[in-house]
Amino acid sequence: MGGTVTVTDGKVTAAAVLPVVLRGRLAVVAVLAALVVVVLGVRYAGDAGPGRTDARIGEAAYGVGAPWWHIASATDFLGDPAGALLLLTAVLVGCPTVRRPRAAVLLFAGPGLTVGVTRLLKPLAARTINGDDNLAFPSGHTAFLAAFALALALALLAAGRYGLGPTSGTVLALGAACAAGALMGWAQVATGAHYPTDTVGGCCTALAVVPTVAWVVDRVADTRRRQPGGAGEQRR
Repeated sequence: MGGTVTVTDGKVTAAAVLPVVLRGRLAVVAVLAALVVVVLGVRYAGDAGPGRTDARIGEAAYGVGAPWWHIASATDFLGDPAGALLLLTAVLVGCPTVRRPRAAVLLFAGPGLTVGVTRLLKPLAARTINGDDNLAFPSGHTAFLAAFALALALALLAAGRYGLGPTSGTVLALGAACAAGALMGWAQVATGAHYPTDTVGGCCTALAVVPTVAWVVDRVADTRRRQPGGAGEQRR
């Protein structure tokens, strides 16, 4: 993958969670995604109802019957604290490649900070649904699952086992995030918890935050390794 690797006595000990070949492309994606969040936030600021696009999409997705309602409810659970912890635990236990320190930090910090950003943005946008107390934009549930999928994809890419180039690696990372975001977005609209544009804002928040967090994780880890008294790795 061309990711940064640290080596001690000839053994690989760490890999950058944001592979070098993806940094430029994901930086562009992060900037564009942040712009989408800002534009949608300004467009729907203070609204208490759906826009024209929201109404059209929501009409088709809202109020699904069994078994789709049960699927939507189960998907929604993954965005709750208990469901999120269960999902993180299952991945860490079942996927050895993400137990590396940098990958594990990204898997917790990426989704966690993404949800934190959505909570900061909600009162700024002040868009509501189902009552004045329910802030809607951007969707935290959608942001979490998209961020988790993106962080997981980057962690797996960092393992360097797939030999993917910059294009295929970017497609894998973004595809995972968008697929997870679309699934949770559908669940949020189907259950009436969010407007469709809220879920787009949530997914884009993840695309903006997670690559940034991955870059910071690598920078902090690399800086600590270069400090006197560190592990003494050399680059290759």
